[in-house]
Amino acid sequence: MHYPTALLFLILANGAQAFRICAFNAQRLTLAKVAREQVMDTLVRILARCDIMVLQEVVDSSGSAIPLLLRELNRFDGSGPYSTLSSPQLGRSTYMETYVYFYRSHKTQVLSSYVYNDEDDVFAREPFVAQFSLPSNVLPSLVLVPLHTTPKAVEKELNALYDVFLEVSQHWQSKDVILLGDFNADCASLTKKRLDKLELRTEPGFHWVIADGEDTTVRASTHCTYDRVVLHGERCRSLLHTAAVFDFPTSFQLTEEEALNISDHYPVEVELKLSQAHSVQPLSLTVLLLLSLLSPQLCPAA
Repeated sequence: MHYPTALLFLILANGAQAFRICAFNAQRLTLAKVAREQVMDTLVRILARCDIMVLQEVVDSSGSAIPLLLRELNRFDGSGPYSTLSSPQLGRSTYMETYVYFYRSHKTQVLSSYVYNDEDDVFAREPFVAQFSLPSNVLPSLVLVPLHTTPKAVEKELNALYDVFLEVSQHWQSKDVILLGDFNADCASLTKKRLDKLELRTEPGFHWVIADGEDTTVRASTHCTYDRVVLHGERCRSLLHTAAVFDFPTSFQLTEEEALNISDHYPVEVELKLSQAHSVQPLSLTVLLLLSLLSPQLCPAA
């Protein structure tokens, strides 16, 4: 690409940006686990890819693991600063988990959050719902609803997740919602036949963007689409650019054994393309001048 052409491309591309939202079951995340150098380094690299990350299966009773992870993340590559938002410890017994959002605070802010009021005790770990701002005129805010189901009651919890969606969309008067997390929605935990009968599958408007058949597990011996991202809302869908499973062992050149020290799950993610968010503005005088100077080189005489 010639220099003038490259410069013109940069001018026209200015303002387009992607916004990545991720979910990751970090498999029994404790202080002892994050204190291991390779684990910390890998987790930081995973987190730094995302503008918002929902960590699940945080089981640190000391309360020190997340501050330590946040400190290292903010030291990593200058893509921050990051902040965190944590749920209370959630569970039915002595085994408790926490949902933790990591987010780039210069790109997004928490507008509101709450733990879903699970009056009937359907969920082992009820969703920790959060509304975030987005740098977008098309979609200025977005609601995230994470869920880590228990394998013993996947179908029951995922059907109840539809009720959570109804409450959340009513609460914030918005249909633009992303449901995400380790749903355990495959293999022995939930057959394809029963999956397709879920209200989140039969009701219109829900888009399961991590396709059935994608492997979200690290072990070569398993092939299950446990981790999911489900989009709802026309504005949210209009901004969808990509949805993917992040194979961190391949990206970071880890053996299976090394990867399993991090988690037995892959992160899942969606990327929203926020270029639509910018209204068309008149070209500035500087840009017009640059274009006039470049035009003879971009369009040479025949």
